[in-house]
Amino acid sequence: MLREGWQALRSGHWPSLLGAWLHFEVSFVVWLLIGALSIPISEEFGLSGFEKGVLVGIPLLGGALLRIVVGPLGDWAGAKTVGLGILGLEAVALFLGWQWGTSFGEILCVGLILGIAGTSFAIALPLASQAYPPAHQGLAMGIAAVGNSGVLLASLFAPRLAAMYGWHQVFALMLVPVLGTAALFFWLVKPASPQNQHKKQTQAYFSLLSQGLEQKSIFWLCGLYGVTFGGFVGLSSYLPIYFHDQFHLDMITAGSLTALSAMAGSIARPLGGFLADRFGGLILLLGLFVIVMILCLASVQFLTISWTLAMVFGIMLCLGFGNGVIFQVVSCRFQGIMGTASGLVGAAGGLGGFLLPTGFGWLKDFTGEFSAGFFAFGVVSGLAALSVMIVQRSTRFVPPKAASGT
Repeated sequence: MLREGWQALRSGHWPSLLGAWLHFEVSFVVWLLIGALSIPISEEFGLSGFEKGVLVGIPLLGGALLRIVVGPLGDWAGAKTVGLGILGLEAVALFLGWQWGTSFGEILCVGLILGIAGTSFAIALPLASQAYPPAHQGLAMGIAAVGNSGVLLASLFAPRLAAMYGWHQVFALMLVPVLGTAALFFWLVKPASPQNQHKKQTQAYFSLLSQGLEQKSIFWLCGLYGVTFGGFVGLSSYLPIYFHDQFHLDMITAGSLTALSAMAGSIARPLGGFLADRFGGLILLLGLFVIVMILCLASVQFLTISWTLAMVFGIMLCLGFGNGVIFQVVSCRFQGIMGTASGLVGAAGGLGGFLLPTGFGWLKDFTGEFSAGFFAFGVVSGLAALSVMIVQRSTRFVPPKAASGT
């Protein structure tokens, strides 16, 4: 398997894949920075459970909304050009977080602007897809999407830096890797060929968006990705609050446990894409959603921190695996408008990420227990599994040849 993977990596333009991964990695750190700093921010402003959920969810909502714009824009203007623009806007947002955000309302505005970092997804994955032949796109996009391990870096280092310098200064420190990434991205990524670029620019921006929306299967895939990626990124943002409030852990320990859980999902994503290339996606998705449902319902018991951490680790592992599987299916079905499809599906994932922490926060205020949120997510995962079963039996969904077995 390792030899096969190495040969697959050599079949495309690996510097572009490296640039795509780096863009997504650093942008993911920026996108989830407020989630990683949620404990000191919440304590400073004295937030309720629902307000904590909104605090960590607002950058995810901003990313969801902007992905709809950035996806087709990448197809039209070129992923490299748009990717550089995203990094520039991230720098602006970080500067505002450093110099502003002295009230809950202001920090929500900063979080919404930081959502621009979440649009990196709609650029990095199409870059990886375009750099490799169809037979290996699941693996390539899975590797690029390992950039979601940026949550691990944010969870590990942001609380420690906040303890030393204060949470405002963490925004200033993040300017260094963002500007460095912009320089490397410009150097590594191969621009689109003149023929392809001319073809993209002759297509109207809204025509690209319309082509994506005309595909009926994209709405179903959006729903599934809202569960897998929404669950992954939403839990990654909310877990520091959960570990702190439920088990009374300090922010550094809570961040470390969050990083450990997020690492599972990040590592599993390329494996999901690779196995989907070989065996097909739908059968894998069905099993994953069922496992997530069982784990969520089991985690409702909250017996000990060790038991809960094991359950959360398993949930994040399955969600990360599912993210890779879903985008293997997307890459096979939407080759001509990959940026647009990535933007739409990614937007659904970001929206799911916003709904999860806000829903968890509201249920915590309403019931007084975190278990209600996990129970609700288990039910949603079960419904997703049911939808996969229905689609498997439907003759209307004809999977692409590259994804045989789906």
